[in-house]
Amino acid sequence: MAEAIIMPDLGSGMEEATLLNWVKKVGDTINSGDVIAEVETDKATVEVPVTVSGTITQLIGKAGDLLKVGTPIGYVGEGEAAAPSDDTPKEAPAPASNGTPVVAAAAPVPLPAQSEDDHFPDGVKASPLARKMAAERGIDLRLVAGTGPGGRITKADIEGFKPGTAAPADAPTAPPTAASAIPAAHYDALPTGDDVEIIEVTRMRARIAARMVESRQQIPHFYVTSEIDVGALLALRQQINATLDDDHKISVNDLVVKAAALALRQYPNLNTHFYGDKLVRHKRIHIGIAVALPQGGLINVVVKDADQLSVGALAADAKAMIARAREGKVKPDDMQGSTFTVSNLGAFDVSQFVAIINPPEAGILAVGTASRVPVVLPDGTLGVGNRMKVTLSADHRVTDGAEGAAFMQAFKRLIETPMLLLV
Repeated sequence: MAEAIIMPDLGSGMEEATLLNWVKKVGDTINSGDVIAEVETDKATVEVPVTVSGTITQLIGKAGDLLKVGTPIGYVGEGEAAAPSDDTPKEAPAPASNGTPVVAAAAPVPLPAQSEDDHFPDGVKASPLARKMAAERGIDLRLVAGTGPGGRITKADIEGFKPGTAAPADAPTAPPTAASAIPAAHYDALPTGDDVEIIEVTRMRARIAARMVESRQQIPHFYVTSEIDVGALLALRQQINATLDDDHKISVNDLVVKAAALALRQYPNLNTHFYGDKLVRHKRIHIGIAVALPQGGLINVVVKDADQLSVGALAADAKAMIARAREGKVKPDDMQGSTFTVSNLGAFDVSQFVAIINPPEAGILAVGTASRVPVVLPDGTLGVGNRMKVTLSADHRVTDGAEGAAFMQAFKRLIETPMLLLV
């Protein structure tokens, strides 16, 4: 019996990705965890693993096609071909680099209905992606004619919407949401001429822009900054790394991530996400690490159970994921599940900065450069010390200033007493 290969969750609210190429072909035997395809999202090239085992009987799609999360992208079985159906058009075989078709000649099977959100805020039927796009563009969803199933508004409807287009007769009359009431950004006419260069906004930059606008508009940020003595931390790191080869050395950021995770154990409210009338407190601590990409932009990779991992294991996980991100070969699991984020610009000689919260998280740490600076010693004399400024950005809907300050005190104690990170 054929079993579906399902397009996995890609994290960060991604609903679809563009197929770049199949790395397996019809007739190949695969096991759970094997990579079957490479796809492109708004942020990276992602390797798509499978969760089923068997012989591939069908692959659905060709290079350039959009693959939707949660839908079948192929089938495996015990050698039998997928059952034919008249409900789905046949896909033309897509030649691989060696010219061999990678889509089975057998007719595709009917695809199960896509799993979608059945809850429609304010009575407006719209996909989550269409709703987000409308908010970014200042479009009132009540004015958009939906062409999806049951009149559902889709991404294409938002892209094709023009002001003045009449809404369907039975359009809901609910009041506009706060998001849809936000006017679209308006500027003068696009400059032209030899003095300017017009650059198309990349999918990644557009995605970052949308997420950051969403965060700043919807999350009431507050900030708490601490200056931390990192002399002992740097000395411990040097001592540890003296016994390790280059592939296993510990970075300052590894120790910062570990300290953040342990501080979250003491202040679990910062490991909580805001969902309107509900708060979701996560019992596991997964730290997102912001990674700058060589081609520009950034991506978050996620160290799972960072409070429970040894520093060595945490460093190994982080190093592998960061390398994959910079090579454009991330795995879906690399980007999923973050409950709190660390953004470190220490390598760029940055004394201090503030970071924007990654929704729906309640906090993010912005880590500056560790620098040698003049300090007043305990005996009142002047000396030189290593100091690093760290700023917590927190969601005031979830936590308050006093708790944010207490979290920073706990974090500072762990950094200044770094042997606690190894216990």
